[in-house]
Amino acid sequence: MLEEYRYIEQKRLRCGYTTGSCAAAAAIAGAQMLLEGREIRQINLKTPKGVILTLPIEAITRTKTYVSCAVQKDAGDDPDITNGILVYAKVEYSPKGIRIYGGEGVGIVTRPGLDQPVGEAAINSVPRRMITEGVKEVMELFSYENGIKITISVPEGKEIAKKTFNPRLGIEGGISILGTSGIVEPMSEAALLGTIEVELKQRRAEGKTDLLLAPGNYGLEFVKKFHLPNPEQCVKCSNFIGQTLDKACELGFQRILLVGHIGKLVKLGAGIMNTHSKMADARMEILTSHAAVLGAGQDTAAALMDCVTTDEALDILKDAGLLEGVMNRLMERMEFYVSHRSGGAFSCGVITFSLKHGILGKSEHAEEILRLYSLVPSRSDLNSKVAKAHERNFYESPFE
Repeated sequence: MLEEYRYIEQKRLRCGYTTGSCAAAAAIAGAQMLLEGREIRQINLKTPKGVILTLPIEAITRTKTYVSCAVQKDAGDDPDITNGILVYAKVEYSPKGIRIYGGEGVGIVTRPGLDQPVGEAAINSVPRRMITEGVKEVMELFSYENGIKITISVPEGKEIAKKTFNPRLGIEGGISILGTSGIVEPMSEAALLGTIEVELKQRRAEGKTDLLLAPGNYGLEFVKKFHLPNPEQCVKCSNFIGQTLDKACELGFQRILLVGHIGKLVKLGAGIMNTHSKMADARMEILTSHAAVLGAGQDTAAALMDCVTTDEALDILKDAGLLEGVMNRLMERMEFYVSHRSGGAFSCGVITFSLKHGILGKSEHAEEILRLYSLVPSRSDLNSKVAKAHERNFYESPFE
């Protein structure tokens, strides 16, 4: 077990190691057993980060022509779906060079924009380098001058991949062998941001300059059900709206349409670009301040501040005759802050809604973007569809 720790939010969390480290350790151990002719039960692996891992070698099979062995993945205190799986390496003699292949449970790249080209096994460049360099050292140690063929496999990979982003990203048939540092840092936010970045890069690699964003499942299902442009291209940005806009700016997107439930997007009206509740809430403060500007009395303001959900607050605004006015002001502020974040590098529109009240607002740039696609449905038509979806209990909670 790796005894390396990080302190995150006053918690002492243990680091783990990547599938790439597992694959490299298994390949190096397999090469050593093949060339030395004896079994080894553990191996030291120096990761790109400089941390030395001492890893047990499991499931050893030795023959005269190949060795197969495995290393178990340990994700530390940031466990993911691959935690505990066995990553195998089958090491065989070959005529020349060091060749690396993907076997059972390792995905195949089917779309451009990923670390490996289309058609290759989803074994990323850093794990490939770790394998190649480690096996080359073993070959030199035993003065072996011919070649080595290495096949990385993960028997559980095909089933595990169904529960990951891989099919969406264009990796079919298994998981990816990943890792840039060799170490799993106990920060799931970093992994999620990495996934968002990969999706954005894919869209650009496919020649896309328009981008459809949704923070969560509400927005994704809204996009699918109500025929917004290119729903299959929608990127789920979770709570990281600001960082996603930054990356979109860096990659050169020209138009962005952000679609989401009012429970998340209301925070944009105060310039809050990470919508997770642990970062900031202020939903009621924002709605109350706009209502006050429009003449809401003290009793209305107090009732708004006491609300738990945005739907409760919207009911109060509607009863007070303030809903449309508040939403018009709020859409202006949302668009102002997303445009400010981009520095004017692209046009960014916002659409927000609730299940109970339907479409609440479309910003000026959102209307322009929809017109480009000849998609400006009436508010009543969309609200009818939202109501039907609500009756079917189609959506999940926006407070993820």
